Amino acid sequence: GLLSGITPVWASEIEPFPIRVTTRRLPDMKHYGDISTMDGGKIEPVDIITFGSPCQDLSVAGKRAGLAGERSGLFMEQMRIVKEMRERDVRDNGRTGFAVRPRFMVWENVPGAFSSGKPKGADFAAVIEEIIKVAEPDACVSVCVPDRGWTKSGCYYSADGKWSIAWRLHDAQFWGVPQRRKRIALVADFGGLTAPEILF
Repeated sequence: GLLSGITPVWASEIEPFPIRVTTRRLPDMKHYGDISTMDGGKIEPVDIITFGSPCQDLSVAGKRAGLAGERSGLFMEQMRIVKEMRERDVRDNGRTGFAVRPRFMVWENVPGAFSSGKPKGADFAAVIEEIIKVAEPDACVSVCVPDRGWTKSGCYYSADGKWSIAWRLHDAQFWGVPQRRKRIALVADFGGLTAPEILF
């Protein structure tokens, strides 16, 4: 984040080692601990929330329990934080449209998310549905898995230009990390059509 001119404000983490690393490298960042005890309406609003829900349940090497798995259930906790923060920003600060915080969300996960769930790929469809519901809380959203499965990149956007979602499969070896490590990166813009521009 710092390399991109972004200032990390707070984090939710329960594992001691990552907390020690970020405490040392980002001494001004707040640590809130267990996400399930957090209230998105009470913590400091931010422009971007970035997270990677636990990948064990979505990994090819795991049991493939999908979003129903105990660990990946944290995805819904993360989405709850985003929704609570946006609701508070509208209610307490009178923000509307593109100004509601967080405007952006970034989600990272293993390639197995493309094929996890029943039918194959249903979990990634559920991820997209939940993200769309942030932008359109009253909409009935149903995302279908494409006939040939999920592509390595793609996007969804609203016809009225109010929100956009884009995803792309990256390999860490091309981003300065000395290992082959493929990950899905998904960007959501809840206030416009910039998600594909940001990601691609």
